[in-house]
Amino acid sequence: MRVAVTGGSGVVGSAVVRHLVAAGHEVRALARSPESSAKLDHLGASVIHGDIFDGDTLDRMVKGCHRVFHIAGVNELCPRDHSWMWKVNVEATLGVLEASARAGVGRFIQTSSAVTIGAEQGSVGSEESRHRGYFLSEYERSKTVAERLVFDSARHIEVVSVNPSSVQGPGRSTGTGALLLAAARGSLPVLVDTTVSMVDIDDCARGHLLAAEHGRPGDRYILSGTSITIRDFVTALNRLLGRTRRPWFIKPLVLAAIAPVVAAGFRVLFRPSPLCPESARVLLNGHVYDGAKATRDLGLDYAPLEHTLSRTLDWFRAEGLISAI
Repeated sequence: MRVAVTGGSGVVGSAVVRHLVAAGHEVRALARSPESSAKLDHLGASVIHGDIFDGDTLDRMVKGCHRVFHIAGVNELCPRDHSWMWKVNVEATLGVLEASARAGVGRFIQTSSAVTIGAEQGSVGSEESRHRGYFLSEYERSKTVAERLVFDSARHIEVVSVNPSSVQGPGRSTGTGALLLAAARGSLPVLVDTTVSMVDIDDCARGHLLAAEHGRPGDRYILSGTSITIRDFVTALNRLLGRTRRPWFIKPLVLAAIAPVVAAGFRVLFRPSPLCPESARVLLNGHVYDGAKATRDLGLDYAPLEHTLSRTLDWFRAEGLISAI
């Protein structure tokens, strides 16, 4: 089957491309830079050179395709300017959907995010959860608006949404993966205890393919295999690393108080801030997601957390990111 993929050189996108090629699909993937082109060519995709905002490029990419996987997006907290994230996550998404509809593509698989569930603090988020009614971050706002617009705008094309929680595994050392890397290095001496949900990178990729094959049009599927407190996460990581180092945990009120100060300091230095009121809200709210619908309806089985952590640590070592000892 001929399929098109945006964002195919990213962490999630490259895993999806790898799984699509392994399954025997003919994959076209959009690339804007020589580095992205080389990576996609290595994965076995046919590269379409161009920009995601160019209609002619999109028409060329999706022509004759049966399915389109729209994975391209910007996931960022504390940016100095939110406009680029909105442009990519919302405007580009609609552009790819419109090109897919013009080309007569049968199914559009949108990589959304579990944050669009908008679950209240302390609750378990599922596809049936009612959104809390406000946004913790501009990223959550942009992905939520994009998801709603795609479902509302779909005409003569089937739309299925996949909503991954935090994606972890080999190949991920940026975004939330950078936090795992810092924890593995022991360079996170201070943490706040919250709850996070994660999905293995290969489970996430398989979830995309299963949603394309078995997903119900108009439905969304949370991809999330583990929910765990930061304290228990650190314990599991220490066990795999064979160490007993324990970070300090600060009170939530302290985190909320220092976030604006840290953000202001980094603005003065014209550097990206690792902490701001927005990221503090996300941390303090925490996230617990139920990925059972993807198992029940799509047949997705999730790897244990220890499996994901072990593979990720091995990759960190192979890349020289942490000591091989």
